[in-house]
Amino acid sequence: MATKKILFISYDGMTDPLGQSQVIPYLKGLTKQGYEFIILSCEKPEKLDGNKDYVASLLTGYPIKWVYIKYHKNPPVLSSVYDFLQLKKKAVALHQQEKFDLVHTRVGVPQLLGLWIKKNLRIKFLNDIRGFWADERVDGGQWNIKNPIYNIIYKFFRKKENEFIIHADYNTCLTYAAAKEIHTWKQIPNQPIPLEVIPCCVDMNLFDPNNIDASLKNKFKEELKIKDGDFIITYLGSIGGWYLIEEMMRFCKILGDKIPHAKFLFISPHNHYMVAAAASKYGLSTDKLIVKQGKRYEVPALLSFSTYSVFFIKPCYSKISSSPTKHGEIMAMGIPVITNAGVGDVKEILTDYHSGYLVNDFTDASFNSVVDKIVSSNPFDKETIRNGAKEFYSLETAVQRYSNVYAKIFAE
Repeated sequence: MATKKILFISYDGMTDPLGQSQVIPYLKGLTKQGYEFIILSCEKPEKLDGNKDYVASLLTGYPIKWVYIKYHKNPPVLSSVYDFLQLKKKAVALHQQEKFDLVHTRVGVPQLLGLWIKKNLRIKFLNDIRGFWADERVDGGQWNIKNPIYNIIYKFFRKKENEFIIHADYNTCLTYAAAKEIHTWKQIPNQPIPLEVIPCCVDMNLFDPNNIDASLKNKFKEELKIKDGDFIITYLGSIGGWYLIEEMMRFCKILGDKIPHAKFLFISPHNHYMVAAAASKYGLSTDKLIVKQGKRYEVPALLSFSTYSVFFIKPCYSKISSSPTKHGEIMAMGIPVITNAGVGDVKEILTDYHSGYLVNDFTDASFNSVVDKIVSSNPFDKETIRNGAKEFYSLETAVQRYSNVYAKIFAE
């Protein structure tokens, strides 16, 4: 079979953590199946300056070209239209050079372009549904649909999301909960449509407690003033939006009152002021709070301090389609999690792999119930949790599933 060339379009940048964890590893794995890629992404200028060379080094030696435009945030709406037009111009020029066999898109603006390419350039289209994007924008507060403009935009994209599914040569999604929901959508003909579930993946070699750089961990231990006997609760990832910082801080305060030697390490790239504000609001002492930004290769060392890791995510409609990257990475480190239901397949994963505690709601009573269990004992086995991550979140499984989907598309 001749080598197939694939255009992969992402509105997230490769210099963003998500690009480095949920795009590049997949594509590197798929090159071993004989595919070549051109990544077309939108890069934030402030991220590009410090991470461009690092991303280039990740791609060295692989048949993957990386082409990007600069992401524009302002003015709202018009900036996204401008980015779409720039992406389209770039994609057309690239196709003239490379002659793509497939366009593979992530959600939002890239899907619009993928559908346009399918209809106008007659190229096969893989619709990678990495979330119910329009509803995520509303649930996350980016689009206030009481505003007539955002209401129009929401309805436009919600209608388009149906078109993407109908016209795609194949569709994938992140969670079994999302697949179940999509199969109820009566506006999609020929239900149940073929739909491959491919959760977010984790690099089991990077996130391996046995591969921690001891000198790096000691450096962080000294810098962050962590002692051997400290009971560390970590949070990994972004702050704000769907990530419920106030609820997490209330939980930390309740736990800290019952475990005096507990400390709370927030490993987050931005919005550190929100962490400090929430800690102050709920009376969590600053000597118990540690906030640190970590590069991707540093995150496993920072996570390795964890006794438990916590993440609370807004349990709204759009989140049934969400597969939190952090969950797989935490489990790969053998760390039990404290989290909530209503987010993708998280509840089922916790139950099936005996990998943490679930809060029923965000009341003090629910928090106290879980804290009492934490105080009484730690019934979790690190190796069992890690094996669960390997079974559910492994990169190798994800790459094989994408490879199977590609094979089905090209067999048509």
